[in-house]
Formats: sequence, structure tokens, C-alpha cells
Amino acid sequence: MSYKAPLKDMLFNIRYLANIEQIAQIPGFEEAGFDTAQAVLEECAKFNEGVLSPLNWEGDKNPSSWKDGVVTTTPGFKEAFRQYAEGGWQGLQHPVDFGGQGLPKTIGAACGEMLNSANMSFALCPLLSDGAIEALLTAGSDQLKSVYLEKLVQGQWTGTMNLTEPQAGSDLAMVRSRAEPQGDGSYKVFGTKIYITYGEHDMAENIVHLVLARVTGAPEGVKGISLFVVPKFMVNGDGSLGARNDVHCVSIEHKLGIKASPTAVLQFGDKGGAVGYLVGEENRGLEYMFIMMNSARYAVGMQGIAIAERAYQKAVAFAKDRVQSRPVDGSIKASAPIIHHPDVKRMLMTMRAYTEGCRAMASVAAAAYDASHHHPDADVRKQNTAFYEFMVPLVKGYSTEMSLEVTSMGVQVHGGMGFIEETGAAQYYRDAKILTIYEGTTAIQANDLVGRKTARDGGQTAKAIASQIEQTEQDLVQQGNPDALACAARLKVARQALLDVIEFVVSKVKSDPNAVFSGSVPYLMLAGNVVAGWQMSRALLVAQDQQAQGAEADFMKAKITTARFYADHLLTKAPGMRDSIVEGADSVTALALESF
Repeated sequence: MSYKAPLKDMLFNIRYLANIEQIAQIPGFEEAGFDTAQAVLEECAKFNEGVLSPLNWEGDKNPSSWKDGVVTTTPGFKEAFRQYAEGGWQGLQHPVDFGGQGLPKTIGAACGEMLNSANMSFALCPLLSDGAIEALLTAGSDQLKSVYLEKLVQGQWTGTMNLTEPQAGSDLAMVRSRAEPQGDGSYKVFGTKIYITYGEHDMAENIVHLVLARVTGAPEGVKGISLFVVPKFMVNGDGSLGARNDVHCVSIEHKLGIKASPTAVLQFGDKGGAVGYLVGEENRGLEYMFIMMNSARYAVGMQGIAIAERAYQKAVAFAKDRVQSRPVDGSIKASAPIIHHPDVKRMLMTMRAYTEGCRAMASVAAAAYDASHHHPDADVRKQNTAFYEFMVPLVKGYSTEMSLEVTSMGVQVHGGMGFIEETGAAQYYRDAKILTIYEGTTAIQANDLVGRKTARDGGQTAKAIASQIEQTEQDLVQQGNPDALACAARLKVARQALLDVIEFVVSKVKSDPNAVFSGSVPYLMLAGNVVAGWQMSRALLVAQDQQAQGAEADFMKAKITTARFYADHLLTKAPGMRDSIVEGADSVTALALESF
């Protein structure tokens, strides 16, 4: 089944929830109002629907391959990447000074969703380049920027993130790759890095590796880690490519999903040392790498939304076509398409509501990012920074866990046919699994939510968000119709459950950390559920107003129905989640280790 970008829903969020016209008041974004967003998204949809989507299944059947250190990508990928770069898509939200288009993240995020819905394996290459660009923009010297940024922004070169080693997965304090300073200001880098997405490929002229390593004599632990640029090919003074650097791909992984994306094992320094250049200051590498990781974590959350959308579209198409059994209400006297059956409708509505809720949440987060980085008022920047940083673990953690449930339901809607690879539903389920793992597992996102985002400020940011939710409840009550009142009631109960958990986290994190962290992932899932439900309630208010004005009647009616479903079927999980977190910690840790 071909992919069709959900432009109406994306533009609805951008216009009414993210408030793109307000973003367009920020200096530098004056030309990035709704009309620009619509034009860019429509053009982006054409590329992704026409070029990348047809390559998605081919990439699953005919994945990237490795032979003698050379990686060959899926047929069609190299040409598609050339078109992607020539279209300016890599530089969409990067600075004009380096060849980008300088558009806000609010627009770029929607384009990123389309890219990942069309072809997640392909999309991982630009995703990693985006992170490398962000890190160099923030911490790179003028020299590094002048050599690498324009080529990265234009898509001539691609970027990677090299953290993980065989003995150092999430625990980066155990990184052992080393860097030896040379007399000319460069370093020789030695070590092995694993799980390096697009660490080797044939789609671009050069690959710019950003590598964590320890300078000789550096302190142990995370405080002794530095960040280096290590190019695949050396760059001459005139910008042309020179000799091959001493970094080589020794294998690629055979994976459950995203098979067309080459996941490389890279060896640095087997032939005397790979030449690297320090990013920023020595021993501050983890700080700089977190710039890449935060960028990537949001982007992975968008991948969850993207794969959920793709699975939903396929499930709907199958449900409309597959004829099985008479409807239970007798409305059709013969076997009918399964979309007439109530449980199939329940699954499709669950898939739809989850996806739209997370898309709305991510769109609002993107708008906060734009304000936090570009608004002229320092107080506005500060408020939006706190909001965006709180949202990142929700977008990453909740949206990716959501995608597993949605893609699993997509297989279920297909019944036995969903378990057959040729139908394509299983690919989305397999591809989705990695999203809860890379760029930090869901538990790592939850630890971040507990420690940095909730406990550190005594829950102030979380409670401020709850206050905004309460205002939406009041707006729903004022609207006064049955759907709005029902959503207000559900949202109120969910908000109170969230506040109870916030209070539990703040009060117990020091005195009983095991109790708090036993419920850290449920807390993340509760917070994500409530925030996405809040955005769906805001969407309902807008849709009812627009419906009253006669605008897009069918779309607005569907939005109202989906928001009501979210409130009735998804927000209602909140009280139970609250109980398991606040009252259920003891049963998590009570079992003796030898009894496992």
C-alpha cells in the first residue's frame, strides 16, 4: 500500500496548536508563517510519497550489505539521497549562513515525520547528520564549521554519532577509545565503536564521524570524555577530499528491522591512528554529545509517530477491503468488510487516537524549541526551554512505546495475513521495536524525566504544565457541549493522577529512590498520555469552533470524534497508572533475587 502524508492533520497542529503565525513573529522567521508551512509540507509530501515510499519494502527485502569493508546500500537509495540533498531537505531547518533554509523546527518536524513514514531506514541517515550539524553549530570552532558544516547541511557529506563500545553501552563512563594529541593540534584516535548508524555507506562523498574518546591522561568516568571530528576522508585546504583516514567498517549488524540502514562496527586507528580534531574543549565531550542526543531523541519520537501513521494507514486500507463475517447489528445481511465490526473499529480508533495525540504533542514541543532558541525575550526563551526539555523524554519515550502498540494492532487487524511478511504489516512492527531502545531506552528517558526534569526543580515545571492543562479543562467546561464536558471530566481526573505522581516523585526521590525509580517508566507513560490527551482536548476546542464556522466539516468532525475517543479510552488509564506508581513500588522490589 502506498503512503499518503496526513497533511491536513499536520497543518491543523501547526496552525492551531503550535501557532505558527506566532512563531513567524520571531526575528528570522518572518517568512515562515502558515502559507510557507503549507507549501513546504505539500512539496515534501510529493517527494516522500513518490520517491522514498516505494523503496521502503525493497529495503526490507534487499538490505544494505558489507563486503571487504565496503557497504552497498539498497538499490535506489543512493539516487534517492542525491534527490533528497538536491531538494534542500537536509538543510531545511539549519542556518542560511551554511546553505540551509533556516525554517523553524515546527515545520521541519512535520517533514521529518513524512520522511520516516515513507522510509525509516533511509531517514536515519539525515537524522544523524542533523545531530552532527547541531553539535558543530553549538561547540565547533570556526575552523571546523568552515570545513564541515556547509557540506553536511547541503547533504554532500553525512554525519554519525559514535558513543557505544562493546563494553560501554548506556554507561559511557566505561568508554575506552583514546585520543593522543599531536604537535599540529590534531589527535590520533584509537578504538572500536559499535551500533554506528550509517557509519559506512555509498550514498555521499564523505562521512563525518563525531567520536567520544579519552585524551591521554584524562580523568576516569564521564568527566574525562572528549568529542572529536574524525572524517572518513581527510579534507584538503581547498575543501577537496584527500587520503582515506584510518577508520574502517569491519562489519554491519543483521537486525530485526530497519534492515536497509547499515549499522556499522567501526575500527579507529588500526594503521597508525585515525586523525581527529577536538570539538570544543577537552573533557567536555559528553556535554557536547548530549546536544546531538537531544536532537536525536526528539527525532526518534517523531519516528514513532511516523511508523504508527504508516501502520494505521495500512490497517485501514486492509479493513476496508477484507471481507469476513456479518456485522453483529445485522446492518448487512452478508459477509462484510471487517471495518464494520466494532472491535476492528476500536483497534483502528486506538491507532488513530494515539498517533494524532503524539503528533499534536510533538508539534507543540517543536514550537517551544523554536521560541526557546530564537525568541528575543529572555524570559520567554527560559520558559520555553523548560517546557521543551520536559517534553523531550515524553516525545521520545511515550511516542515510541505507543508505536509498538499501534504497529502490533496493525498486525492484529490483518489477522493471520498480518503474520505473513508479504503483506507488509509485520515490517512496521519489526521496525518500531528499535525506537524504544536507541538514543536511550525508555528507562533512560524515564530516569531523565524523574531526575533532571522533575526532581531537580522540585516539580515546578511539571506543575506549571498541569496548571496549563487545568486552564484547558475550564475552556472545555465553558464550551459546554457534551463532547467538551466529557473531555473536561476525563482530563481533570488524569491531571490529578499526574499531580499525585509528581508529588510522590519529589517527596520520595531522595529518601526512597528505589520506590521512585520502580515507577519511572510508568510515570513517563502517564505524563505522555496526559500531555497528549491535553493536546487532543485543545484540538477538540479548535475543531468545534471551526465546525461552527463551516470550515472543513468532515475533518473537524473526525477530529472531535478522535479527541473524544482519546479521552474515553486512553486518558482513562491514568488513575490506574497513578496507583501502580504511588502504591505499587514494594511489589516491584520485594522478590528475592534467587527467586527470579
